[in-house]
Amino acid sequence: MKRVKAEDTTISMDGPEVCRIYFETDKILFGSSTLLPGQTGGIDSGHPHSHEVFFVSKGEVLMHNTKTDEFYELHAGDALLVEEGEPHELTNIGMNKAVITWSCAPNPAAKA
Repeated sequence: MKRVKAEDTTISMDGPEVCRIYFETDKILFGSSTLLPGQTGGIDSGHPHSHEVFFVSKGEVLMHNTKTDEFYELHAGDALLVEEGEPHELTNIGMNKAVITWSCAPNPAAKA
C-alpha cells in the first residue's frame, strides 16, 4: 500500500481549476480538482483509450460534454462516468468550494 498526503501531490492548474495527482501507474491515474464558486476549469479533450470517473466529494458542479452539448448536474456523493474520447469541462455552480476526485483507467499517459 502507498499513502500520499495532499502536500506531497503533483499540482497543476487547468485554468482556475487546481488539479492534484495522487497516484499514477500504468493501470490508473487518480487525482482531484478544486474549483471556487463560479469557476470553470479547462476543457479536457477526453481520453481515446480510457474511461474517466468523476466523484463529487464536496460541493455542486455542472459537467458539460462539449461534443454533445449535454450537461450533468452533480452534487456531493454523485459520480459520473465519462467514456473514451468525450470532451468535458467542470463548472462549480454552488456557493462553496467544490472538490471532485477523478480517475482514468487505463492511465492515458502510460506507455503502451
